[in-house]
Amino acid sequence: MTPIAARNIEIKARIESIDALLPRARALAGGAEPVLIVQDDSFFACPHGRLKLRDFGDGSGELIQYERADANGPKTSTYVRSPTAAPASLREALSRALGPAGRVRKRRWLLLAGRTRIHLDRVEGLGDFLELEVVLAEGDDEAGGHAEAQALLRSLGIPAEALLSGAYVDLLARA
Repeated sequence: MTPIAARNIEIKARIESIDALLPRARALAGGAEPVLIVQDDSFFACPHGRLKLRDFGDGSGELIQYERADANGPKTSTYVRSPTAAPASLREALSRALGPAGRVRKRRWLLLAGRTRIHLDRVEGLGDFLELEVVLAEGDDEAGGHAEAQALLRSLGIPAEALLSGAYVDLLARA
């Protein structure tokens, strides 16, 4: 099966605590309980966008290449995901071939609100964050995704000054 590039509108924000935001996020997800996902992301040097290997800690993972602007507020991200059943050996091969560019370990609580993935992330060494990903289908208008992301931010009570650019790996490099 050939991987197909996908798109989403993404927003990342620093939050005071997952516990404080969780009730509002659950309400937007129709009262659903969040799903906990443990993620160990290894980033590699690459000439176009970013390349990361996500290890779920259960013997499964996925290689993700993505490109997005490093800007505050909603931004379009294009990505390709490729599953792997051997994340540890793939990490070693990619590190040797491309060179490591950083590592991010986090616990992610996932909720779904329509086509939007609400991530409440506790990032080792950084703290708590909110990430919204409005998943766009082929032909979907990016402006509609941006508007949806902004509306969810307002519903969650996230102020503009909490918005972040870049990726967790960038924040860790500066910490």
